[in-house]
Amino acid sequence: MRIRKGDKVQVMAGKDKGKQGTVLATNSEDNRLVVEGVNIATCHIKKQGTTPGQIIKIEKPIQASNVMILDPETNKPTRIGMKMEGNKKVRVAKKSGKTL
Repeated sequence: MRIRKGDKVQVMAGKDKGKQGTVLATNSEDNRLVVEGVNIATCHIKKQGTTPGQIIKIEKPIQASNVMILDPETNKPTRIGMKMEGNKKVRVAKKSGKTL
């Protein structure tokens, strides 16, 4: 998977289409991402002992194919390419050619 934790992405499909956020976690086995402020679910927690019950909102994972990384120069969605710089393989934004 070419998207990593900390990348800024935009959702391209689904109920949160058009929203932008940073990647909080990745799961390369399932090809899923957790994006900040996207795919929010309410979770009801029962009371346990002295702590009261509560309703919290958490981000659920979404499919990595439904997001595109944001170009660092134009702040628009772009595809990712790979390029060799010396002995290192780096990610490159296809629109501007800048390294990510």
